[in-house]
Amino acid sequence: MIANIVKPGRNTRGVINYLYGPGRANEHTDPHLVASWDGFAPDPGRSADENAARAQLSKAMDLRVKQAGDRAPDGHVWHCSVRAAPTDRVLTDTEWAAIARRVVSAAGIAPEGDPDGCRWIAVRHADDHIHIVATKVRGDLTPARNWNDYRRVNKELVAIETELGLFRAERGDHTAAKRPTRAEKEKATRWGHQLTARERLRGHVRAALAGAASEDEFFARLAEEGVRVKMRIAPSGDPIGYSVAIVGDRNADRDPIWFSGAKLAPDLSFPRIRQRLTASNLPHDEVTGTAPTPQRGPSYARRNAVATATQALDLLNGDDEGAAAAQLVGTGELLDALAKTSAAQTRTELHEAARSFERATRSHIHAQRTHYRALRKAARDIIRAGPSLGRGEDGATSAMIIDTLIFLAIAAAHWHAARSHTQQAAASHQAAQHLRAAYRTAAQTPMAEMRAHGQNLPPHTRARYADTLRAVLPEHADRIQGEPNWPALAATLAEAQHAGHDTTALLHKAVETRELHTADSLSDVLIWRLRHNAKLPAAATPPRSAKRGVPRLQSTAAIQPPNYNPPPSPTPPSARSGRSR
Repeated sequence: MIANIVKPGRNTRGVINYLYGPGRANEHTDPHLVASWDGFAPDPGRSADENAARAQLSKAMDLRVKQAGDRAPDGHVWHCSVRAAPTDRVLTDTEWAAIARRVVSAAGIAPEGDPDGCRWIAVRHADDHIHIVATKVRGDLTPARNWNDYRRVNKELVAIETELGLFRAERGDHTAAKRPTRAEKEKATRWGHQLTARERLRGHVRAALAGAASEDEFFARLAEEGVRVKMRIAPSGDPIGYSVAIVGDRNADRDPIWFSGAKLAPDLSFPRIRQRLTASNLPHDEVTGTAPTPQRGPSYARRNAVATATQALDLLNGDDEGAAAAQLVGTGELLDALAKTSAAQTRTELHEAARSFERATRSHIHAQRTHYRALRKAARDIIRAGPSLGRGEDGATSAMIIDTLIFLAIAAAHWHAARSHTQQAAASHQAAQHLRAAYRTAAQTPMAEMRAHGQNLPPHTRARYADTLRAVLPEHADRIQGEPNWPALAATLAEAQHAGHDTTALLHKAVETRELHTADSLSDVLIWRLRHNAKLPAAATPPRSAKRGVPRLQSTAAIQPPNYNPPPSPTPPSARSGRSR
């Protein structure tokens, strides 16, 4: 069950009219009272003169408000909806009435056994939810003691779910970004946008923050994102806050609709951003651009990010919670950078993955900011390297980093679940799903090339690598050889051996690096780990024909690890004799 407590209102009659009306989209069916403060409140839904009954109910609800006069709170209407999960059975009116009484008691509106509790009603106009409305003046004419009502109500709902055998809903820890209002959603729909202005601005700010090294760079990137920026300046001339607005998004007075960073998400306030930029402390020459680091293209930046993400996995699985929380923040930036520079064919899924994982970056566990410097640096390098075309080595390294990020997202889900962070765990799982979709697209071409390469290997060569696989992974060997990309794995082992590596040792290292049980395709995971550890190109070079039509692997020079010095080639007999052939 989920409770939604809205901002306090002033118009009791207006709320009652809404509850007993048709709804904004004619969604209200058979609205009727299921419970009230004394059990004798008039029910407009069951009255012959509904309008008169609404007026009578409103007057009874507001009695103490009028008696309190100036002592009544300005927002005296408390409104809470309670909704069951779609998979729950349909509860009876009697069950909903009992739930309503427990909710108002837990909230401090009408504590059980308190004769001076506030006046309240519970109205049901659908199978799956009720609305509870109260006026926040007690019988002794003092304001209701409903401080921290949301947390206490949700705690009570957990107990109700357990007792009634209902679905255990995901609950947050007050670190989530503020949800868009109904008005914002309706406006986005009218303008044909899938996301509200608040949600789009949140994405723009995160994209600008990914790998940024200074406040100046952050605000310059915001301008590049095409959003309006307004600074709040202290008397000293120093910036102390910022607000952003979508170009063309205006209110009824034609003024821009501004959102401060804190209204977008808790970690996007200006002080929190300043802390992140200061803690990561990227090198000064990279910040100023006076001596930029030479860039070797998107594939180089993505390849380096694989090693950084692998290190983040180790920290996430460690015992230091602060360091682990920092890896989640850094992973969020890495995803934002990857989405910003992704090729067209993977852009949508990567943006969705980054947007989902954003929720997983925040919890009450304090992130040790110095621990995410490496991930912020990797995000910065990806941004500076520019957009990916998604072809050749570039596309293959994209598949390689996405494959690693899938494991990071799954590890994040397990980390959050172990700490009962249900929303963050669900967000991590959702991000992993989007990453899997992006991976399938990114890996399609490089895997097809490697499969073709492997299918051209002689049968005895493939059999030898099958024996190696069975020796290292006896429990998984049959499954791997039954997967579509087993030939690509054999081709990768052949390339590694041709480059001078011990394939058995490489396989052992790949298996020991990370767990495999969460992988959709074991062969895919092993391929990217082998290619990364052996420093092979991410994309296989098409094999060239050798003598007698036997397929030959790519040249040694193309796949040797750095600092490899091949022996000198023997001098041909014709050269030694001084005669040309």
